[in-house]
Amino acid sequence: MGVGQQNGNRQPDTGSEDWDTLKGDVGDMAGAAVERGRYFIDSAREQATDYADRRKDDIAQSVADFATSLRESTHSFDERPNIRAVVDSAADGLEQLADSIRDRSFADIFNDFEDVVRRRPATVAAVSVAVGFLTARFLKSTAEDLRRDRMNPGAARTGRNRPQRSRAGTSA
Repeated sequence: MGVGQQNGNRQPDTGSEDWDTLKGDVGDMAGAAVERGRYFIDSAREQATDYADRRKDDIAQSVADFATSLRESTHSFDERPNIRAVVDSAADGLEQLADSIRDRSFADIFNDFEDVVRRRPATVAAVSVAVGFLTARFLKSTAEDLRRDRMNPGAARTGRNRPQRSRAGTSA
C-alpha cells in the first residue's frame, strides 16, 4: 500500500481533547481567582468594620463637636429667628446622629445607610451634590485664605486678613 492509503484510514485529529482540557484549566483558574477575590473582599470588609468600630467614638465626638460649633454660630442670627431655628434644628439632628453612632455598631449603621440609598436614591443624590458643593466652596475659601496669608505673612500676626489697598488721591 502507498503512503496516501495509510493516512486515509486514520481519523483526523480535531484537538477537541486539548480544547476541553484548556477550558477546564481556565475554569479552574477563574474559580480560584473568584475565591481569592471573595476572600480579599471579605477580609477588607472585616478590617474596615473593625477599624470603624474602634474609631466610631472619635467620629461621634467629632459630629457632636461640629453640632456644638454650629449651635454657637447661631448667635450671629439673633435678629433672624427663622435662620436660627433652622441652624438649631440641624445641630439637634447632628447631636442625635452622634448619639446613634455611639450606640450602634458600624455594621448596623452601614446597613441602615444602604437601605436609605435603595429607598431614596434621588434624595441621596441631591444631598451628595449639596455636600459636594459646600465642600468645594469651603476648600476654595480655605485655599484663598492660605494664599492670602502666604502673600502677606504680617497680616496673620496683626489680625489683618486682607492686604491694605492704597487710596488714590489721598495724602498720607
